[in-house]
Amino acid sequence: MSPAPSPEPAIFISAGEASGDRHGAAVARAIRAGLPGARLFGIGGREMEAAGVARLAGLEALSVMGGAEVLRRLPFLLGLERRIRRFFAAEGVGLFLPIDYPGLNLRLARAARRQGRRVLYFIAPQVWAWRQGRARRLARDCDRVLTVLPFEADLLEEYGVDAEFVGHPLLDARESARRPPPAAGERVIGLFPGSRAQEVRFMLPVFAEAARRLARRHTGLEVRVARPPHLPKTLYEGSGFPTASPEDVLGQATAAITKSGTITLELALAGIPMVVGYRTTRLEWAIGRRLVRVPSIVLVNLVTGARVVPELLQDRLTPGSMASALEPLLEEASPERRAMLRGFAALRDRLGEPGCAARVAARAIELLA
Repeated sequence: MSPAPSPEPAIFISAGEASGDRHGAAVARAIRAGLPGARLFGIGGREMEAAGVARLAGLEALSVMGGAEVLRRLPFLLGLERRIRRFFAAEGVGLFLPIDYPGLNLRLARAARRQGRRVLYFIAPQVWAWRQGRARRLARDCDRVLTVLPFEADLLEEYGVDAEFVGHPLLDARESARRPPPAAGERVIGLFPGSRAQEVRFMLPVFAEAARRLARRHTGLEVRVARPPHLPKTLYEGSGFPTASPEDVLGQATAAITKSGTITLELALAGIPMVVGYRTTRLEWAIGRRLVRVPSIVLVNLVTGARVVPELLQDRLTPGSMASALEPLLEEASPERRAMLRGFAALRDRLGEPGCAARVAARAIELLA
C-alpha cells in the first residue's frame, strides 16, 4: 500500500523508554528546523510532546520488562501496534523513525516497509550482544540504520544493513548542559535503579541499603534517588531517601550506584565515578547468560575495551559488595577514582562528535525527498 497523499510530510517517531524520549525530542526539534512543515507523530514521553510530537501513547503504557510482564501487557501492546499500523495509512506517514526499543519497533518497521513507507532506525538494537537474527530483520525492513556506538556500523554491514555511525546523542546534551564542579567537601551518592518499574523493584532495595551503610560510615554524605517522571512516587517510598529527576540527581552526584544501560555513558561523560549493579529473575538471568555474547554488560567497558567500571551482577549484587566497591570512589584523590576518570576520558574520545540529532534529521529529510 502506498502512503496516502498529504500536503505536508508526516513522520512517525517511536520511542519506548525515557532515554529514547529525550533523543527523540532532540531529533524532532532538528527536523522542524530543517523541514518546518513536517507533521510529527509518535509514541514517547513528555519531552517529545514538548518538542511538538503528537503522541498516540506515552511511556507509562510501554514501561515493561521481562517475559512475564510482557505477556501480561500483550493484549494492550498488540492493540497499540494495530492502531499505529492503521494510523500510518490514515495520516499518510512517509517516514517511520524508530528509536531503540526493538520489541515493538522492529514489528512496526516491518509493517511500515510492507506499506511502502521509508524506515530510518535510530539507535540500532544491540545485535552485537544477542539476537543476531535482528540484524537480518534490519537489513530487510530498514532503508538505513543509524548507530551511536563506533563498532556497530561495521558489524551490521556484515549482515547487509545500510548502517552509519552518527556519534552519540549524549554528546549533544553535554555540550548544552555543562555540569558545575561540586562544592568543596560536598559528597552526594546518586542512585539510578532504572526507568522501568520492575527494574526499580529489583534494584532499589539493594542500592538503598548499600548507600545507607556508606552514609553511616561517612559523616555528611547525602543520597538522592533518580525517579523518571513516568514512574509513581510510591515505588520509591521504601528507600528512605529523597527522589528527584534523573537530570537533577546526575547534576548533584559526586559518585553513583546505577543499573546498566545508557545511564552509564551519561555518568561517565559527566565525570561521575560509579558502580554498576544488575539483577533480574532467576529464570531470565539463566536465559540471558546463554544468549548474551559480550564480556561486559556495561557500555563504558564495552566501548573502551577495558574494565573501567566494576559490575556486580545477580547473586554478586549485595549491599555489602556494592558499598565496598563504591567507597574508594568517594575520595577525590583515591587511585581508584583517578583511574576511572582516565577511563572516562578515553570513552569520550571514542563516541564521535556532537551534532548527532542534526545528522539524524538530515538523513530523515533525505529519505523523505
